[in-house]
Amino acid sequence: MVRSRREPTEVQVKPGTEADLEELTALYNHYIVETPITFDTRPFTSGERLPWLRSHPEDGPHRLLVARGPDQGLLGYVTSGPLRPKAAYSTSVEVSVYCAPDAGGKGVGTALYEALFKALEGEDVHRAYAGITQPNDASVRLHTRFGFRPLGTYHEVGRKFGRYWDITWYEKRLGGADPEADAPGT
Repeated sequence: MVRSRREPTEVQVKPGTEADLEELTALYNHYIVETPITFDTRPFTSGERLPWLRSHPEDGPHRLLVARGPDQGLLGYVTSGPLRPKAAYSTSVEVSVYCAPDAGGKGVGTALYEALFKALEGEDVHRAYAGITQPNDASVRLHTRFGFRPLGTYHEVGRKFGRYWDITWYEKRLGGADPEADAPGT
């Protein structure tokens, strides 16, 4: 059990399974229909989301973790997945976190990221990247708290709800490597 720092409510974080698929799909569909946070524009069926779920095994660098509260309702989920398909990108992951609408600001995102980054400690992963649709102050605060730093913004990169949205990309170094070791000539 992971305890949220802001609320006394217990949050249990565990690997996502097919038993979670309907709730995961409903939560993601909320963000599709109600927000610009994801650039998907039409809701998914659970069957359409099954390959996505299965692409996140319980071990390895590509994870899916779910958070549940005392009533066992889904509070949110976090994923790490491939950044790009080419082999040289294999030590980099893209991460995403989604909280249930009534779970925001209660430490659920923090509990999910704590569990994810702990799970990734033993994996061959060097960097984590997150793209945040702007504006999204809560997500920026969460990522900054976990050591992500902004890399740059893709301006008006996606169109949803009749307008264009910016995405700011963030990076987090994983593992204990010295950042200077990445510099050319070292």
